Amino acid sequence: MPETNPLCSPSPLPFELPPFHLIRHEHIRPAFDVGLAEHRAEVAAIATDPAEPTFANTVEALERSGRTLERVLLLHGNLCSSMADEQTRALERELAPLIAEHEDEIRLDPRLFARIDAVHERRHRGLTAEQVRVVERYRRDFLRAGAGLDEAGRARLRALNTRLVSLTTEFGSRVLAEANERAVQLSDRRELAGLPDSAVAAAAEAAAEAGRDGYLLRLVLPTSQPAMASLHSRDLRRRLHEAATTRGMRGGPHDTRDLVVEITRLRAERAALLGFGDHAAYVVDDQTAGATKAVLGILDEMAGPAMRNLDRERDRIEALMRADGVEGPVQPWDWAYYAERDLATTYDVDADALRPYFELDRVLHDGIFHAATLLYGVRFHEHHDLPAYAEDVRVFEVHDEDGTVLGLFLCDWFARPTKRGGAWMSSFVGQSTLLGTLPVVVVCLNVPKPPAGRPALMSIDEVRTGFHEFGHALHGLFSRAVYPLLSGTAVPRDFVEFPSQVNEMWAWWPEVLAHYAVHHETGERLAQDVVDRLVASRAHGQGFDTVAMLGAALLDQEWHLRADAEPAPRPEEVERVEADALARHGVRSALVPPRYRSTYFAHVFSGGYDAAYYSYLWSEVLDADMVDWFTQQGGPTRRSGEVFRRELLAVGGTREPLEAFAAVRGRAPSTDPLLRRRGLLA
Repeated sequence: MPETNPLCSPSPLPFELPPFHLIRHEHIRPAFDVGLAEHRAEVAAIATDPAEPTFANTVEALERSGRTLERVLLLHGNLCSSMADEQTRALERELAPLIAEHEDEIRLDPRLFARIDAVHERRHRGLTAEQVRVVERYRRDFLRAGAGLDEAGRARLRALNTRLVSLTTEFGSRVLAEANERAVQLSDRRELAGLPDSAVAAAAEAAAEAGRDGYLLRLVLPTSQPAMASLHSRDLRRRLHEAATTRGMRGGPHDTRDLVVEITRLRAERAALLGFGDHAAYVVDDQTAGATKAVLGILDEMAGPAMRNLDRERDRIEALMRADGVEGPVQPWDWAYYAERDLATTYDVDADALRPYFELDRVLHDGIFHAATLLYGVRFHEHHDLPAYAEDVRVFEVHDEDGTVLGLFLCDWFARPTKRGGAWMSSFVGQSTLLGTLPVVVVCLNVPKPPAGRPALMSIDEVRTGFHEFGHALHGLFSRAVYPLLSGTAVPRDFVEFPSQVNEMWAWWPEVLAHYAVHHETGERLAQDVVDRLVASRAHGQGFDTVAMLGAALLDQEWHLRADAEPAPRPEEVERVEADALARHGVRSALVPPRYRSTYFAHVFSGGYDAAYYSYLWSEVLDADMVDWFTQQGGPTRRSGEVFRRELLAVGGTREPLEAFAAVRGRAPSTDPLLRRRGLLA
């Protein structure tokens, strides 16, 4: 019953943090039904209001509606990513089409669109700049959702959306199941030679959690598996590489090739129905890039220099192999191992030897939090009296320099079988002045959990990822939008990664790094000359990384540049489509598979980055340019932090993204800093 269901009313906890200790799986579907009925009634009242349409009785009323449903969906969506047991996945599949139908019911209601259109016509009469932006955003979203179609078109669009939601949900479920099934199991400790002790202990813990003997190397979502940089066994590296790169294409219940083909075919049909030549054109029309020509232009511009860098890197790696007495040309499973050796030889930096200096709790408090305090003056207070959705999830209250409370930050660092791969930031409660809510944000990583009593030691890449995701968290925590539609990270997909990529710079800033890079046993600080070499080494090996990133971004584009009239490939042709696409853009390499292959490209086929994975490189253009600005300002100073926060982080979607960038940088972005960073300038 609603009165006994903790999801059917606002949480009594501070910041409306969900009462995780009271919520059970069986509460979610009934609360969803209550929230759905409530939202339908609210929207129907707005659509049939006999009064003349105004901002208050139409747009603001829509912004106030659906509170119960939003509460349920935010909770359920987060649990589907981080606590996805069989019950949760089954409910996700059950609810996905109902959510799509409900969204279409709203966006395709001609009465509602007529009222929004009327408000839009008079938007410059007495509305604030943010209200004008909300009205324009609503009208654009409704048109992009099909509000301008006739009844037959709306009916077909509903069917397409419902089917696509089911397919993308199924894709995510299969990828998670396949990753768990393909994890590499070992019985002999000697096979793990080269792997740090902390990683070996984590592999033993992973096997125990999965009910298996020996050791288990879980697969992370990207193609490149962290252990491959350390493992001495060439055969084990090969097994790990093959397990990672063949996910979703071996037949059986977890094969995703049929989903890749059908999802892209239906997206192409939907784009045509909405008046676009292909799905990529539909997506980019609402992004800062503006056109697929611009996207492909910057990707193709980077391809040639990246491949030339790759050739130079291969020469160095094969020289190291010959010195090792290894016969034959370098193989894909050799690259990370010898690239790490090349890095160590060039800069005298042993990434595995540095792990003891990156103890997780110290990275969090003395690194990530410390940098935020230097820049923005914020403070963090851990709550041990507030519930979380899983053990090891920590809750922090965030305060501004003057003591003002900003919101809650939850961090969920450790891998678990029910957690999808990768790293991400999300929200349980969104910020809105209109609704009187402060943000409750969560950051999830997949650091291998050590055995009880052992410290969690992070790799260099995991440290970078922690700073990156916290950049998203700051974007959400600093939001000062009135309307939920424009709050926090509600910005174009090819802009949202920019603030988080900027935040990565502080991981390696000497003043910050020296504060947290402390040996967990001896208390010795990482020597300055090591810090200098570590910072310099970040530009090393960019040929491989750039080719892998370009491969993924171009695969995404090519799948979504397919027109509705173009015959769809058969599932067994997916690998050929991949090879042809990479060759066409000059980034096909037997040594460097894309960062994600199509069959486990969860960002694109289940994660909302469809036709937008280029965003990471596009945002990096902005990031590299802004990093130059911060460097010119003297690093993590309160003055530079305040400007970046006020002009960009706090405004969310209330301002055009590139206007916000220019307000800080003083001009439009330049590509030169990125090309220089990646060694791609002539």
